[in-house]
Amino acid sequence: MKKTDVLVVGGGPAGLRAALSTAEAGARVLVADRAPRMGGQLVKQTHMFFGSKEQYASVRGIDIPEKLLGRLARFGDKVELLPGCTVLGAYEDGVFTALQGEDYFKIRPVSAVIATGAIERTLAFPNNDLPGIYGAGAVQTLMNVYGVKPGRRVLMVGAGNIGLIVSYQLLQAGVEVVMIIDAAPKIGGYLVHAAKVRRMGVPIHTSRTVLRAEGNGRLERAVTAALDARCAPVPGTEQTVEADVMCISVGLSPLTELLAMAGCELRYIPQLGGGVPVRSREYETTVPGLFVAGDASGIEEASAAMMEGALAGLYAAGYAGFVHPSEAETAAELRAALAALRAGEAGRHIRAGLELLEKEALYA
Repeated sequence: MKKTDVLVVGGGPAGLRAALSTAEAGARVLVADRAPRMGGQLVKQTHMFFGSKEQYASVRGIDIPEKLLGRLARFGDKVELLPGCTVLGAYEDGVFTALQGEDYFKIRPVSAVIATGAIERTLAFPNNDLPGIYGAGAVQTLMNVYGVKPGRRVLMVGAGNIGLIVSYQLLQAGVEVVMIIDAAPKIGGYLVHAAKVRRMGVPIHTSRTVLRAEGNGRLERAVTAALDARCAPVPGTEQTVEADVMCISVGLSPLTELLAMAGCELRYIPQLGGGVPVRSREYETTVPGLFVAGDASGIEEASAAMMEGALAGLYAAGYAGFVHPSEAETAAELRAALAALRAGEAGRHIRAGLELLEKEALYA
């Protein structure tokens, strides 16, 4: 049985930032992540971040984990990192079970932060299991982690930030992006990302979807069609796109299995990506001592995940009896940073989702 003040499940942007807040408050923290390398989705992201210095503006995503891990290393043995460790269960008595290699063990923290991130969504269409059809995360892993081009000609499905950023990364790697399509009537990602790929000659077609994939043993082409106002394919608008790769980037869903297993109350909030946990302003779920941050609490950008993680770590440490020396000031700065990230048109759906939680009186 491992014992610690705070357990952080997930070593991505939210989890590492939660661990840092916890350590700064003086608590012992254990960070478990199922991947062999800490950093979560950041290890795939070669683009530079926006925001402030605290949000690592002008730093490439792939470089942020090392910066956070370097800050954590200053706390010595107060911080224990468990890469390649899958947390399997969360139980009503506050015990978590985990598997690292062949070692199965239990963890009993005083409090915990669940920062498990999200899972990619996919699309249902004939032959969507043909080799050559990937999720955006898989394409990023091939290119940015292993240095492997996924193919020669790519049809990108999804014009959100991830789809636009991965399209740009494909172009930088010398891969042709034939076009980007999206079922929505307008581009969902930041226009600065859309402008970059358009300047490189990639057309972006909204209100368009995939009807089917075709190929002999692997993807060779895709048939797309325009959508009407009711999202139904418009007859006569079919277009065949020759491509050996289809990259699907149609959104993420929060990973909340551990939260559900622990007995946390969940609500379906579409603006936040699906089922999300009910939580207080301090990111505490309906299970006392169990906190949540990052995409597991609602789909946002990595910068927002870091700010949420910092807040959740701050309050998880407080629950365990460790008060940050400047808790009120730090919390106010983090909330201001989150508000700035959620401002404007780009953050409208996030604000709507959070308002829906408030209107339904779901905050504790």
